[in-house]
Amino acid sequence: QVQLVESGGGLVQAGGSLRLSCAASGSVGSINDMGWYRQAPGKQRELVATIGNGGSTVYADSVKGRFTISRDNAKKTVYLQMNSLKPEDTAVYYCKMQIVVYVPSTGWRSGDYWGQGTQVTVSS
Repeated sequence: QVQLVESGGGLVQAGGSLRLSCAASGSVGSINDMGWYRQAPGKQRELVATIGNGGSTVYADSVKGRFTISRDNAKKTVYLQMNSLKPEDTAVYYCKMQIVVYVPSTGWRSGDYWGQGTQVTVSS
């Protein structure tokens, strides 16, 4: 069993900052890509940022220069530092990890795992 647990969401005024964390636990073999996604009410889930195993990053245009994604492989954790927050950043934020796990019947397998989501609300 693999679990992703997120923390760090909350209510903040426009211009403020928040830091999200997402830690993996359970039968984790190795972790490839890590990322953050968000879903605002009435909208589809969208990519915020991803980080590869080697540290390469990709950001949505809407967050470039304001958000920074990072990872700690030893802690199996991905972070999202969010600065200069805007009301349009209000959404439920989800982490996703591509994790290799050992399945006794089939051996090592790679799959995508999601966190439960954490609410970020930015007031104007």
